[in-house]
Amino acid sequence: MLNDYYKGKKILVTGGSGSIGHKIVEELLKYDVDVVRVFDNNETALFDLEHDLNSSKIRLFVGDIRNSKRLKTAFKDVDIVFHAAAYKHVPLCEYNPVDAVETNVGGTQNIIESAIYCGVEKVVLISTDKAVSPVNVMGATKLLAERLMISSNAYSGADGTKFSCVRFGNVLNSRGSVIPLFKKQIKKGGPITITDEDMTRFIMHIHEAANLILDAGRITEGGEIFILKMPAVKVTDLAEAMIEYYAPKYGFNVEDIDVKIIGKRIGEKLNEELMTADETLFAEETEDLFIIRKEINENHPNLIYNSSEIEPLSKDEILKVLTELD
Repeated sequence: MLNDYYKGKKILVTGGSGSIGHKIVEELLKYDVDVVRVFDNNETALFDLEHDLNSSKIRLFVGDIRNSKRLKTAFKDVDIVFHAAAYKHVPLCEYNPVDAVETNVGGTQNIIESAIYCGVEKVVLISTDKAVSPVNVMGATKLLAERLMISSNAYSGADGTKFSCVRFGNVLNSRGSVIPLFKKQIKKGGPITITDEDMTRFIMHIHEAANLILDAGRITEGGEIFILKMPAVKVTDLAEAMIEYYAPKYGFNVEDIDVKIIGKRIGEKLNEELMTADETLFAEETEDLFIIRKEINENHPNLIYNSSEIEPLSKDEILKVLTELD
Protein backbone atom coordinates (compact mmCIF):
# COMPACT_ATOMS: atom_id res chain seq x y z
CA MET A 1 0.00 0.00 0.00
CA LEU A 2 2.77 2.44 0.95
CA ASN A 3 4.83 1.32 -2.02
CA ASP A 4 1.94 2.05 -4.39
CA TYR A 5 1.56 5.53 -2.93
CA TYR A 6 5.23 6.53 -2.76
CA LYS A 7 6.25 5.01 -6.09
CA GLY A 8 7.85 7.68 -8.25
CA LYS A 9 7.46 10.42 -5.63
CA LYS A 10 10.02 13.13 -4.92
CA ILE A 11 10.33 13.43 -1.13
CA LEU A 12 12.19 15.92 1.05
CA VAL A 13 12.95 15.33 4.73
CA THR A 14 14.02 18.30 6.87
CA GLY A 15 16.21 17.35 9.83
CA GLY A 16 16.94 14.23 7.82
CA SER A 17 20.16 13.35 9.63
CA GLY A 18 18.52 13.23 13.07
CA SER A 19 17.19 10.04 14.65
CA ILE A 20 13.65 10.33 13.27
CA GLY A 21 14.67 11.94 9.98
CA HIS A 22 17.30 9.27 9.31
CA LYS A 23 14.74 6.51 9.89
CA ILE A 24 12.19 8.19 7.60
CA VAL A 25 14.81 8.35 4.84
CA GLU A 26 15.78 4.72 5.44
CA GLU A 27 12.16 3.57 5.24
CA LEU A 28 11.41 5.62 2.12
CA LEU A 29 14.28 3.95 0.30
CA LYS A 30 12.46 0.61 0.68
CA TYR A 31 9.80 1.92 -1.68
CA ASP A 32 10.20 2.81 -5.34
CA VAL A 33 10.57 6.56 -4.75
CA ASP A 34 12.12 8.76 -7.42
CA VAL A 35 14.39 10.66 -5.01
CA VAL A 36 14.77 11.52 -1.32
CA ARG A 37 16.22 14.95 -0.61
CA VAL A 38 17.74 15.20 2.85
CA PHE A 39 17.83 18.74 4.22
CA ASP A 40 19.90 19.45 7.34
CA ASN A 41 22.34 21.96 8.79
CA ASN A 42 24.65 19.24 10.12
CA GLU A 43 27.19 18.67 7.35
CA THR A 44 28.98 15.78 9.06
CA ALA A 45 25.74 13.94 9.88
CA LEU A 46 24.63 14.28 6.25
CA PHE A 47 27.94 12.81 5.10
CA ASP A 48 27.53 9.90 7.53
CA LEU A 49 23.93 9.29 6.43
CA GLU A 50 24.89 9.11 2.77
CA HIS A 51 27.57 6.51 3.45
CA ASP A 52 25.38 4.60 5.90
CA LEU A 53 22.42 4.23 3.52
CA ASN A 54 24.50 4.12 0.31
CA SER A 55 21.70 4.87 -2.15
CA SER A 56 21.79 6.64 -5.52
CA LYS A 57 18.34 8.06 -4.74
CA ILE A 58 19.58 10.29 -1.91
CA ARG A 59 20.32 13.96 -2.52
CA LEU A 60 21.95 15.98 0.24
CA PHE A 61 21.04 19.61 0.93
CA VAL A 62 23.03 21.52 3.53
CA GLY A 63 20.86 24.35 4.80
CA ASP A 64 18.86 25.81 7.66
CA ILE A 65 15.06 26.01 7.84
CA ARG A 66 15.49 29.59 9.06
CA ASN A 67 16.62 30.44 5.52
CA SER A 68 13.47 30.62 3.38
CA LYS A 69 15.42 31.28 0.17
CA ARG A 70 17.37 28.05 0.63
CA LEU A 71 14.14 26.14 1.33
CA LYS A 72 12.53 27.35 -1.91
CA THR A 73 15.52 26.02 -3.83
CA ALA A 74 15.34 22.65 -2.09
CA PHE A 75 11.54 22.34 -2.46
CA LYS A 76 11.51 22.74 -6.25
CA ASP A 77 9.51 19.89 -7.88
CA VAL A 78 9.04 18.11 -4.52
CA ASP A 79 5.82 16.12 -3.95
CA ILE A 80 5.92 15.56 -0.18
CA VAL A 81 7.83 17.17 2.69
CA PHE A 82 8.34 15.51 6.07
CA HIS A 83 9.33 18.28 8.47
CA ALA A 84 11.43 16.76 11.27
CA ALA A 85 13.90 19.62 11.81
CA ALA A 86 13.53 21.13 15.29
CA TYR A 87 15.18 21.90 18.58
CA LYS A 88 13.81 19.14 20.80
CA HIS A 89 15.77 19.08 24.07
CA VAL A 90 13.68 20.58 26.86
CA PRO A 91 16.50 22.02 29.05
CA LEU A 92 18.39 23.50 26.07
CA CYS A 93 15.24 25.18 24.75
CA GLU A 94 14.47 26.44 28.24
CA TYR A 95 17.77 28.31 28.38
CA ASN A 96 17.84 29.27 24.69
CA PRO A 97 14.22 30.31 24.10
CA VAL A 98 14.84 32.80 21.28
CA ASP A 99 16.66 30.20 19.18
CA ALA A 100 13.94 27.65 19.94
CA VAL A 101 11.27 30.06 18.71
CA GLU A 102 13.25 31.06 15.61
CA THR A 103 13.76 27.42 14.60
CA ASN A 104 10.62 25.61 15.76
CA VAL A 105 8.15 28.41 14.98
CA GLY A 106 9.84 30.68 12.45
CA GLY A 107 11.43 27.74 10.64
CA THR A 108 8.05 25.99 10.39
CA GLN A 109 6.47 29.12 8.91
CA ASN A 110 9.28 29.18 6.34
CA ILE A 111 8.48 25.54 5.50
CA ILE A 112 4.81 26.42 5.01
CA GLU A 113 5.45 29.45 2.80
CA SER A 114 8.05 27.60 0.70
CA ALA A 115 5.74 24.60 0.24
CA ILE A 116 2.86 26.77 -0.98
CA TYR A 117 5.19 28.80 -3.23
CA CYS A 118 6.67 25.64 -4.80
CA GLY A 119 3.39 23.76 -5.13
CA VAL A 120 4.32 20.89 -2.80
CA GLU A 121 1.49 18.35 -2.57
CA LYS A 122 1.69 17.52 1.15
CA VAL A 123 3.63 18.59 4.25
CA VAL A 124 3.69 16.53 7.45
CA LEU A 125 5.06 18.10 10.64
CA ILE A 126 6.72 15.81 13.19
CA SER A 127 5.45 16.96 16.60
CA THR A 128 5.49 15.73 20.18
CA ASP A 129 3.18 15.04 23.11
CA LYS A 130 4.98 17.90 24.86
CA ALA A 131 2.92 20.23 22.64
CA VAL A 132 -0.16 19.23 24.66
CA SER A 133 -0.84 21.73 27.48
CA PRO A 134 2.84 22.77 27.33
CA VAL A 135 4.77 23.77 30.45
CA ASN A 136 8.11 24.36 28.74
CA VAL A 137 9.52 26.41 25.86
CA MET A 138 10.04 23.39 23.62
CA GLY A 139 6.45 22.22 24.02
CA ALA A 140 5.09 25.73 23.50
CA THR A 141 7.06 26.18 20.28
CA LYS A 142 5.88 22.81 18.97
CA LEU A 143 2.28 23.72 19.83
CA LEU A 144 2.67 26.92 17.80
CA ALA A 145 4.24 24.91 14.97
CA GLU A 146 1.21 22.59 14.99
CA ARG A 147 -1.24 25.52 14.94
CA LEU A 148 0.63 27.17 12.08
CA MET A 149 0.67 23.92 10.12
CA ILE A 150 -3.04 23.13 10.57
CA SER A 151 -4.25 26.68 9.92
CA SER A 152 -2.19 26.91 6.74
CA ASN A 153 -4.67 24.65 4.96
CA ALA A 154 -6.95 27.70 4.77
CA TYR A 155 -4.22 29.69 2.98
CA SER A 156 -3.21 27.03 0.49
CA GLY A 157 -6.76 26.51 -0.79
CA ALA A 158 -8.78 23.43 -1.65
CA ASP A 159 -6.43 22.31 -4.42
CA GLY A 160 -3.22 23.54 -2.77
CA THR A 161 -0.72 22.04 -0.32
CA LYS A 162 -2.20 19.75 2.37
CA PHE A 163 -0.71 20.29 5.84
CA SER A 164 -0.97 17.85 8.76
CA CYS A 165 0.87 16.81 11.94
CA VAL A 166 2.05 13.61 13.57
CA ARG A 167 2.29 13.72 17.36
CA PHE A 168 4.03 11.03 19.39
CA GLY A 169 5.84 10.33 22.64
CA ASN A 170 9.40 9.41 23.52
CA VAL A 171 11.13 7.50 20.75
CA LEU A 172 13.19 4.70 22.25
CA ASN A 173 16.94 5.00 21.79
CA SER A 174 16.73 8.25 19.82
CA ARG A 175 19.60 10.69 20.27
CA GLY A 176 19.37 12.56 23.57
CA SER A 177 16.57 10.34 24.93
CA VAL A 178 16.52 8.61 28.29
CA ILE A 179 17.75 5.15 27.23
CA PRO A 180 21.12 6.31 25.81
CA LEU A 181 21.51 8.52 28.91
CA PHE A 182 20.82 5.65 31.32
CA LYS A 183 23.17 3.37 29.36
CA LYS A 184 26.01 5.90 29.69
CA GLN A 185 25.35 6.25 33.41
CA ILE A 186 25.34 2.47 33.91
CA LYS A 187 28.54 2.11 31.85
CA LYS A 188 30.23 4.57 34.24
CA GLY A 189 29.06 2.60 37.27
CA GLY A 190 26.07 4.82 38.10
CA PRO A 191 24.18 6.37 39.58
CA ILE A 192 21.18 6.56 37.27
CA THR A 193 19.55 9.96 37.82
CA ILE A 194 15.75 10.27 37.84
CA THR A 195 13.92 13.51 38.45
CA ASP A 196 10.79 12.03 40.09
CA GLU A 197 10.05 8.44 41.10
CA ASP A 198 6.39 8.76 39.97
CA MET A 199 7.17 10.08 36.49
CA THR A 200 5.54 8.29 33.54
CA ARG A 201 6.16 8.57 29.81
CA PHE A 202 4.70 7.29 26.54
CA ILE A 203 7.21 5.29 24.51
CA MET A 204 7.46 3.99 20.97
CA HIS A 205 9.95 2.23 18.70
CA ILE A 206 11.60 4.37 16.07
CA HIS A 207 10.37 2.10 13.26
CA GLU A 208 6.80 2.60 14.58
CA ALA A 209 7.34 6.35 14.48
CA ALA A 210 8.62 6.24 10.89
CA ASN A 211 5.79 4.00 9.69
CA LEU A 212 3.20 6.25 11.34
CA ILE A 213 4.71 9.28 9.62
CA LEU A 214 4.73 7.61 6.19
CA ASP A 215 1.16 6.37 6.64
CA ALA A 216 0.07 9.88 7.65
CA GLY A 217 1.65 11.21 4.47
CA ARG A 218 -0.37 8.70 2.48
CA ILE A 219 -3.82 9.18 4.05
CA THR A 220 -3.84 12.85 5.04
CA GLU A 221 -6.41 15.10 3.43
CA GLY A 222 -5.07 18.16 5.26
CA GLY A 223 -5.75 19.45 8.77
CA GLU A 224 -5.34 16.25 10.79
CA ILE A 225 -3.19 15.48 13.81
CA PHE A 226 -2.25 11.79 13.82
CA ILE A 227 -1.38 10.19 17.18
CA LEU A 228 -0.03 6.67 17.59
CA LYS A 229 -1.48 4.60 20.43
CA MET A 230 1.51 3.92 22.67
CA PRO A 231 2.34 2.04 25.86
CA ALA A 232 3.49 3.95 28.93
CA VAL A 233 6.28 3.25 31.40
CA LYS A 234 7.19 4.42 34.87
CA VAL A 235 10.66 5.87 34.51
CA THR A 236 11.80 4.12 37.72
CA ASP A 237 10.71 0.76 36.27
CA LEU A 238 12.64 1.53 33.10
CA ALA A 239 15.74 2.42 35.13
CA GLU A 240 15.57 -0.78 37.19
CA ALA A 241 15.06 -2.93 34.09
CA MET A 242 18.00 -1.26 32.35
CA ILE A 243 20.25 -1.87 35.36
CA GLU A 244 19.25 -5.53 35.34
CA TYR A 245 19.87 -5.79 31.60
CA TYR A 246 22.98 -3.65 31.08
CA ALA A 247 24.96 -3.79 34.34
CA PRO A 248 26.35 -7.30 33.65
CA LYS A 249 27.18 -6.27 30.07
CA TYR A 250 29.40 -3.48 31.44
CA GLY A 251 31.05 -5.63 34.12
CA PHE A 252 28.95 -4.56 37.11
CA ASN A 253 26.65 -6.36 39.49
CA VAL A 254 23.06 -5.15 39.57
CA GLU A 255 23.43 -3.99 43.17
CA ASP A 256 26.46 -1.85 42.19
CA ILE A 257 24.29 0.66 40.29
CA ASP A 258 22.29 3.11 42.39
CA VAL A 259 19.22 5.12 41.39
CA LYS A 260 19.33 8.75 42.52
CA ILE A 261 16.28 11.02 42.66
CA ILE A 262 17.42 14.55 41.75
CA GLY A 263 14.10 16.43 41.56
CA LYS A 264 12.11 17.74 38.62
CA ARG A 265 13.85 20.09 36.21
CA ILE A 266 12.43 23.37 34.96
CA GLY A 267 9.73 22.76 32.37
CA GLU A 268 9.38 19.04 33.09
CA LYS A 269 5.98 17.32 33.43
CA LEU A 270 5.26 14.47 35.81
CA ASN A 271 3.03 12.77 33.22
CA GLU A 272 2.45 13.29 29.51
CA GLU A 273 -0.77 13.67 27.51
CA LEU A 274 -1.52 12.71 23.92
CA MET A 275 -4.25 15.32 23.50
CA THR A 276 -6.20 17.89 25.47
CA ALA A 277 -9.71 17.27 26.80
CA ASP A 278 -11.04 19.67 24.15
CA GLU A 279 -9.22 17.80 21.38
CA THR A 280 -10.96 14.55 22.34
CA LEU A 281 -14.19 16.08 21.03
CA PHE A 282 -12.63 16.13 17.56
CA ALA A 283 -10.88 12.77 17.85
CA GLU A 284 -11.55 9.59 15.91
CA GLU A 285 -10.15 6.27 17.12
CA THR A 286 -8.80 3.52 14.88
CA GLU A 287 -7.01 0.30 15.79
CA ASP A 288 -3.60 1.97 15.93
CA LEU A 289 -4.30 5.70 15.91
CA PHE A 290 -6.17 8.65 17.30
CA ILE A 291 -6.90 11.17 14.54
CA ILE A 292 -7.87 14.72 15.49
CA ARG A 293 -9.84 16.31 12.67
CA LYS A 294 -11.32 19.75 12.06
CA GLU A 295 -14.92 18.72 12.73
CA ILE A 296 -16.42 17.64 16.07
CA ASN A 297 -16.95 13.88 16.25
CA GLU A 298 -20.50 13.51 17.59
CA ASN A 299 -19.74 9.88 18.50
CA HIS A 300 -16.37 10.60 20.06
CA PRO A 301 -15.26 7.80 22.41
CA ASN A 302 -14.18 8.20 26.02
CA LEU A 303 -10.46 8.27 25.34
CA ILE A 304 -7.57 7.59 27.71
CA TYR A 305 -4.82 9.99 26.78
CA ASN A 306 -2.74 10.56 29.96
CA SER A 307 0.34 8.41 30.59
CA SER A 308 -0.59 8.06 34.28
CA GLU A 309 -3.96 6.47 33.40
CA ILE A 310 -2.52 3.64 31.31
CA GLU A 311 -1.32 0.41 32.91
CA PRO A 312 2.47 0.75 32.62
CA LEU A 313 4.64 -1.92 31.07
CA SER A 314 5.89 -4.49 33.57
CA LYS A 315 9.61 -4.96 34.15
CA ASP A 316 9.52 -8.17 32.07
CA GLU A 317 7.86 -6.28 29.22
CA ILE A 318 10.47 -3.52 29.43
CA LEU A 319 13.26 -6.12 29.36
CA LYS A 320 11.72 -7.54 26.17
CA VAL A 321 11.76 -4.05 24.64
CA LEU A 322 15.43 -3.60 25.60
CA THR A 323 16.28 -6.94 23.98
CA GLU A 324 14.56 -5.81 20.77
CA LEU A 325 16.54 -2.55 20.77
CA ASP A 326 19.84 -4.44 20.93
